[in-house]
Amino acid sequence: MSPSGAVRVIPGQRSGTEPTAPQVTKIEVSNFRLLRDATLSFSKNVTVCVGRNNTGKTSLAEILTKFVRNGDFSLKIQDFSSDSYMHFLDAYRLLIKGKKEEAREKVPVVSLTIHIEYDKNSAEYGALSPFIVDLDPDCCEAVIRFQYELKGGQTERLFKDIPKEVAGDPDDLNAVLEKVGPLIPRLFERTVMAIDPNDPTNTCPVTVGEVRQFMRVDFLKAQRGLDDEKEKTREPIGKILENLYTATVEAKDYPDLQKIALEASETLEKMSAQLNEGLGRVHDRVAPDIAKFGYPGLGNQQFVTSSNLDPSRLLSNFTRIHYPGVAGVQLPEHYSGLGSRNLLLILLTLFSYYRKHTTSTAGPSVHLVFLEEPEAHLHPQMQEVFIQQLKEFGKKFPEFDESARPWSPQFLVTTHSAHIANRAPFSDIRYFRKAEGGTGVEGVAKSEILNLSDAPVNESFLHKYLTLTRSDLFFADKAILVEGASERIFLPAAIEEFEKEKKKSDEGGVMLSNQYVTLLEVGGAYAYLFYPLLNFLGLQALIITDIDSVRKNENGKHVNCRVSQGEGTSNPSINDWFKKRVTVQDVLREAETQPLVDGRICLAYQVPERPLTACGRTFEDAFVLANPNLFNLPAEAAGVLERELAAEDEVNGRKVDFALKYAVEDRDWEIPRYIRRGLEWLLGESGEKNLEKVAIK
Repeated sequence: MSPSGAVRVIPGQRSGTEPTAPQVTKIEVSNFRLLRDATLSFSKNVTVCVGRNNTGKTSLAEILTKFVRNGDFSLKIQDFSSDSYMHFLDAYRLLIKGKKEEAREKVPVVSLTIHIEYDKNSAEYGALSPFIVDLDPDCCEAVIRFQYELKGGQTERLFKDIPKEVAGDPDDLNAVLEKVGPLIPRLFERTVMAIDPNDPTNTCPVTVGEVRQFMRVDFLKAQRGLDDEKEKTREPIGKILENLYTATVEAKDYPDLQKIALEASETLEKMSAQLNEGLGRVHDRVAPDIAKFGYPGLGNQQFVTSSNLDPSRLLSNFTRIHYPGVAGVQLPEHYSGLGSRNLLLILLTLFSYYRKHTTSTAGPSVHLVFLEEPEAHLHPQMQEVFIQQLKEFGKKFPEFDESARPWSPQFLVTTHSAHIANRAPFSDIRYFRKAEGGTGVEGVAKSEILNLSDAPVNESFLHKYLTLTRSDLFFADKAILVEGASERIFLPAAIEEFEKEKKKSDEGGVMLSNQYVTLLEVGGAYAYLFYPLLNFLGLQALIITDIDSVRKNENGKHVNCRVSQGEGTSNPSINDWFKKRVTVQDVLREAETQPLVDGRICLAYQVPERPLTACGRTFEDAFVLANPNLFNLPAEAAGVLERELAAEDEVNGRKVDFALKYAVEDRDWEIPRYIRRGLEWLLGESGEKNLEKVAIK
């Protein structure tokens, strides 16, 4: 409630230029499933949510639709974040000590806070007015908070069935949740408050109805049933047309549309009258005279027939989409390709959301539209075009209606498509990642939402790279970044051989093939540009690069040379790792016993197969030196340089052919030591470490 003396302000008319529509700037979620304490910032038009499975993307849409919808509302214990479970036990311990108020404060609350920015020069605020409670004429932010919390006076009732001995047993959390869980839907309630952004203690209760008048939330789920011919939803477009018709009937601001709807209704009324006349004649001939049956109470129970042709029901029940075929033959809706049908369904659905919003709201308002995995059934090029065109719908739909009334939707897209993610600007991408940690209860995890525009990266290069190549960085468990085409071809075979050896040694456990490991070819000159992004994402990554030894010639220029002749390295990723130019001897010494590791990134480059022996400069050289029995190499007694030169001659510039030969044709070889050590590190590192300790480089 508003504190004593606070005044709730509802602004009146303010002059100014053409106002902009209100926009959601961010949403904060607490204690809902994996979203223990998460903040999602919104882009102006399209926000793209990416991340691995089960990181909270769908939960975000669910909590918003749950809180904003009308009618009865309840959550279950499973909807509370697992990190909050211990607070139920803590609250009970306080209660039995007689600290009732402290216990009440300790009971977990699920909350959703929506921050909205509006134009303070707007001539009128309309449905936004109930949410403006500040006294600052320069403030242009409104805050709405939904809470699912324990009702007043119900603290003792919530814990009444818990044995007192539980309070002294920290391991008996299960007993508390077993008693509390079933009571949550009955003893908790939803509340909605408008909050002063300058003074959080200044609040005012509002209703869900007021929120819905100002904010419309639509949710378009992934169309996974389009390819199931047994499902009745295989022809769903008629239902969308029904929604469009309903919106047209209510379109007070669109007289032309209302005229069309009225003409359709008048036509059907005439048809209904003719049909009723014919049905009456049929009734007289085929229906029995109830009175003649002589049952008590049925003497006056005659019945008549009547038909009522509802145009909206005709659209959903009897209207079918057909496509032109050959020689006048029309093809039914489900004969069309799944991608075309899904795209048409998405477009029509979004258009129906637009119509409903613009015909049911007056004045400044917010329209949020969630799209879940729009890539279903769409081929890659169509996915890329769709995400680029989505932000144009706000202009195109009103243009189609020849309407002067603007539509400013905010789309929130959840996707597992690299094609969609790579086409979206960095500033529009939100990365969901899951991390362990919290109360110490086993299995507790939370999701963090990262804004990629906050990442300290070379955005221009990375966006160009991710646009030109298919990158699964945003969806993978782990990543391997390699120097060039040879490594990209060879690594899958190396992983397969590596796991065969692990299985033979009976080590068992999880293999890399059981995890989602993405393989990216980034080039030795560019891998270091990915370091900040990998650290920001908290993604475990193995960088496999070349030592690229160089020395100065007689003109003082650095030229390529064998490792034993090298003075330094020309590899930017290695030099950036050490933050300075280093000698080859330094590089080899640092990786003598194990690969270089910093946080969740491992850098692997060529090292001798055995101490004080020859070392390859490139992947191909290292492969030859790791498999001397396959090649015509001189004995080790010939010297380190001699063997390095011989290894280089065996490759003779045939890099891709070399990799293809040993990745596909000949599999009887040993994995070079530097790659093996990198794979061992990647397999040994857990994919679910506590990411709170990961520093951003």
